[in-house]
Amino acid sequence: MELARRNLEAALLLLKALMGQGLSQAVLCPGSRSGALALALGVLEPRGLELYTAIDERSAAFFALGLARATGKAVAVVTTSGTAVANLLPAAVEADYGAIPLLLISADRPTRLKGCGANQTVNQESFLAASVRWFGQGDGTGLAAMTDAAIAALALQAWSATRPPGLAPGPVHLNLPFAEPLHADGPALLEAIAHGSLETTPPSLAELALGAAGSGIQATPFSPAPDPGQPGVVVAGPWRGLPQHWPGYVEALLRWQRRTGWPVLADALSGLRGLADLDLISSYDLLLEAPEPMLRSAQVLRLGPLPASRRLQRWLADQNALQWLVSEGEPRCLDPLGSGLHGSGCQQSAAGLAGWSASLPPTIWAGGPSAEALQFGARWRQREQQLQLWLDQQLVSGDGAEIGVNELCLARQLGLLLPASLPLVLANSSPVRDWESFANPAAPWRPVYGFRGASGIDGTLSIACGVAEAHGQAVLLTGDLALLHDSHGWLWQRQLKGRLTVILINNGGGGIFEQLPIRTTPEQALDFERLFAMPQQLDHLALAAAHGVPGRRVEQLADLPSQLDWALNQPLALLELVSDRRADALRRQTLRRMAAQALMKS
Repeated sequence: MELARRNLEAALLLLKALMGQGLSQAVLCPGSRSGALALALGVLEPRGLELYTAIDERSAAFFALGLARATGKAVAVVTTSGTAVANLLPAAVEADYGAIPLLLISADRPTRLKGCGANQTVNQESFLAASVRWFGQGDGTGLAAMTDAAIAALALQAWSATRPPGLAPGPVHLNLPFAEPLHADGPALLEAIAHGSLETTPPSLAELALGAAGSGIQATPFSPAPDPGQPGVVVAGPWRGLPQHWPGYVEALLRWQRRTGWPVLADALSGLRGLADLDLISSYDLLLEAPEPMLRSAQVLRLGPLPASRRLQRWLADQNALQWLVSEGEPRCLDPLGSGLHGSGCQQSAAGLAGWSASLPPTIWAGGPSAEALQFGARWRQREQQLQLWLDQQLVSGDGAEIGVNELCLARQLGLLLPASLPLVLANSSPVRDWESFANPAAPWRPVYGFRGASGIDGTLSIACGVAEAHGQAVLLTGDLALLHDSHGWLWQRQLKGRLTVILINNGGGGIFEQLPIRTTPEQALDFERLFAMPQQLDHLALAAAHGVPGRRVEQLADLPSQLDWALNQPLALLELVSDRRADALRRQTLRRMAAQALMKS
């Protein structure tokens, strides 16, 4: 049993070293080859490591993704060998493009068992290669063959690579071969636990450098630089910085707006909507259905990735304007439009808004907005106010009664119904787009999460569970296919300490596809339902109940406030609203045409 004992000691040493760097949360999936890692996690759990378990590696990785996005710290996911590792790929892709730190640890066979027909030996070293910041491999003869110093160095390198200098945070794959015998017996286990101190001292936030105001990347001056004395606009895309950098970002944006008077076109996932001190434009998606010449801008400061609005993207591409892009530590190109003056592309800085602002010469901050900039900003604000009042009239009647249960009305009202500061997770496809276009800007501020790095729907429920666990409570707004795609996420209900309320828009399939031009094809020529919408005959309330999750169907939006009161007090609950996706698609199209006409007449 000597090798089995050494396997356990090596696993303990690796995890202790990671905890010494800041690891505080881990998700374990079952397996035999990963037995030493599982035992080590169990031993370290009462010593400061928060441990979750999951039978589904894909769900586990997405749960960790939600935790990591909300906390800004890497979460470890531990799996066995073989196809278990392949199930980590969807979350690794999102972590890569979403700039989320994640530590993926897989057990493996020793090198001598590779390529010879041994059971469960696959090329798992390559499974995640395209998406990770760094790949680390234990000794090919087994982790137990490595010296203590080498194991500690491997752990340090893996942890550091989740937030690499000069790159955005992201996923890391640590592949660890274990030689047999794998499992220590009782006496060997006790001996390994007694071997050396198991106490860990997690580093402080200051030691982790999490309190910095920006990305840490050196700012380089733009040439030409934005002219704060002339009119311009700020386009704030989805926030992808670390939460520890959020206050500095908001402070820098406030300072820029006070100096320039530039209006801020704030994406639904920017995190800015509801902040009273900022002059925000929320209705740009509708305002730009038929863009008015008076809203054209010669200068555009873009923050982070592009918003989802195709109308805004077209407007940006059509501007004969200088454009600058500042990202929060993301050096990869975020300008798919190739925009800028005469198509030359926009200049990009990865220094973060706080870092970029701090690099500007002191003279640039002298004075306030010019009269021309104030006049330009006033035109945007006037259109914003007109359109928001018009939306209130269209989506809510004068006496406050809903005009029907539909997705547009839900997006308009939900933000006003939810308690202030309660985090909201928006599923991809229709929910996030409706929130961008129709959410009420009068709603109080709250963290709003959307996972638009790769814009998938495969881990929606598990991600929301992770966000709820990090914050203590959250709400998920999702469609039926996204919820079904991650039905194993319901299993988290037995471990969640945070509360999660799931609001399901059940429109019988993929509502986003109703926006495709092909929907106009005669049904006898194309089976749209089968090829695109793919409705599933499933009782979501029954499926949730089978997992021990209570749920209710909301028949009218007028019933939503009382049903929310019930659901928000449950550990995990489902509220189902049934809508007509074809009718909602027609409403969106009609509302956009009406909005453009109403603005032209005003």
